[in-house]
Parts: sequence; C-alpha cells; structure tokens
Amino acid sequence: MAPSNPITEELFPPADSTLQQIPPHRSHDPSNNLKRSDPFQFGSRYLLPEDNPFEFNAWDHVEPSAEDLVRFESQIEVQRAAPVSAFDRNRFNTEPEKWWNKFYANNTSNFFKDRKWLQQEFPVLKEVTQKDSGKKVLLEVGAGAGNTCFPILRGSENEDLLVYACDFSRKAIDLIRESEAFEEKYIRAEVWDVASLDLPPGLQAGSVDVVLMVFVFSALHPAQWKQAVSNLWRLLKPGGEVCFRDYGRGDLAQVRMKKGRWMEENFYIRGDGTRVYFFSQDELQDIWSGEMFQTGRYHHADGDHEDELAGITDTSKPAPWFNVTSLGVDRRLLINRHKQLKMYRCWMQGRFQKPRPTGHV
Repeated sequence: MAPSNPITEELFPPADSTLQQIPPHRSHDPSNNLKRSDPFQFGSRYLLPEDNPFEFNAWDHVEPSAEDLVRFESQIEVQRAAPVSAFDRNRFNTEPEKWWNKFYANNTSNFFKDRKWLQQEFPVLKEVTQKDSGKKVLLEVGAGAGNTCFPILRGSENEDLLVYACDFSRKAIDLIRESEAFEEKYIRAEVWDVASLDLPPGLQAGSVDVVLMVFVFSALHPAQWKQAVSNLWRLLKPGGEVCFRDYGRGDLAQVRMKKGRWMEENFYIRGDGTRVYFFSQDELQDIWSGEMFQTGRYHHADGDHEDELAGITDTSKPAPWFNVTSLGVDRRLLINRHKQLKMYRCWMQGRFQKPRPTGHV
C-alpha cells in the first residue's frame, strides 16, 4: 500500500467524506474561496503534478521550469546588449529623489493598496502593537504615501507605540502629513535617505525596536548598500529587528524590462525614472550578515563605482552585521487563463536581528 500524502489528503479529501469541504484555496465557490477565507493566508495553493495550471489565476511556490529559465536568460542578454546611455545613467543616479517626487506627485495614496498582510508575515509587528507592550519605536524606511504605517497604527492597541515614517521623497512625506489619519502623538514623518551619512531627524542611535523595509532596498544603487545597512544597525537597539521584503531575481518585472533600461547586472531604471535591483537569496545573506563587506567581496566599492561612492559611504566604520533570523524566496505563478500565459513572480523576504551583547539573554 502506497504511503499517504498529507498535502494531497488535505487538498483532495476522500470522495465519500460528507463532513469535509473543499478548502478555500481550491474552491471556485464565491462564498468559500481564498479571498473570503478568514484569516486570509498566503502560500497555500500548491501546484501538484496532476493539476491543470490554468484552473486558477495563481499558484504558490512554483519554481520556473528549465525552459522558462532559458527564456529568462535570453531576455537578460537582450537587455545587456542595449543598456541605458551613460548620460541617462548619470542623470538617474545623481538625483534619485527627483524621480520619486514625480512618482508620488502622479500617484497619491489612493493609488496604493494598504499592506494589511504585514503582521501575518512579520509577527514582531503584532508584538509591538499589543496592549501594554510598553514604549516601542517602529521605523518605516520608504514609507511612501502611508499605506503601511497608517494600517499598523489603526490596528495598534499600544498607546505607547511611536512610528517614524521616513522617505527620501519630499512629496511622499507631504502626503503622509496631509492625511486625516496623521497624529503627531503616534507618528512622525521625516524626509530621510537611508544611505545618507546622517540618522533621521529626531532619532538617536540605539533607539529603534523594529525597522520595516518593504520594496525599498532595491531602489538603492549597490554602492549604497553598506551605508544603508550601517545606518539601520546604528539605529536599532540590541536585539532589534529589520523586517525585509523586496524583489527577487527572475521576477516578472525584471524579465519584462525593455531595451535601454539595463544599468548593470540586475539593476535597472524603470520607465518613470525610478531605479530597481533584483536580489538573489545568497546575495542578501551576504549583505545583511556583513560577509560581503568583511571579506572584500563588495565589488561595488571600487573600480567603476568609486565616483558614485564619494560622499555616500563612510568606510571608516567596521562592517555592520546582523543575525539572519530568516530569509526565504516567495514565488508565485500567475496565470492569464484567457491567453494561456504563465508569469512568474519572485520576492525575497527576511528578518535580520541586531546582535545582543555577549552574555545578554
């Protein structure tokens, strides 16, 4: 007798079972599908060998096929062959905040969806918002129009929680401050570049409990990584945590990049002038553990990038490092059932903790 498969049994209960229902992630019933399930959960619809991939609009944790990987690499070759001009590269790297100001001028807070899923993905956010959890400081880097900080505050039962919402776009900070939900007792909004040599206005070294960094690190030039990590290390209390989510290598957004967008390996300029980098899991492990900076493998700090580093990175300080508590790849296969198309999304998600002093429990 073949061994039982718990996953298969959960997704496809026995035909004679009258008590079990089709789980929401396998249901087409509007009253019992994934969007209606409570609590909502990611990552629950696995593509099994016997499945028809075009039955649903999305599948979780699906690796690209060998054929898809070949197609991806060929697309990257096309991009490399038609890079951004030297003039435009300098233009986009010199004043990146200019392009984000334009972006937020064209896209107000109504353009974005509130990130209500964050507490599910990062349990520490639930901890700092609980009643009587004490004085806590949460720093959101790249706060944009407030679609993360305001939902966190609305759901918070902690009267002593203070959120610092920072962005290097003046327009984004103006949108937060002009919001009806803005209360200075609970939230401060400041213009700050995470890769600058200064800490955010009003925050001191070792004063932050949690840093939230969602789709922000990818907007930095690789030459700015070390300074950004160093700043967050300085701001966090020992034991403090960075909650991180960003683009992964091979994501649909990278594969679809047109000619004239490639600036260097895995680093692009979008059509609106904003920059984006696509990370690998090993690369992020090396960055946040400090391994990249300590071993001299930080190739962005020399050669072609010396001019871009000037005035940006303080190389006199020891390399910052974090304990990588978790780091994983979040993959989705999106389906266009009408056109019979498969589209792969890839994101990186991690939690990075500032070490406590030796002997501290």
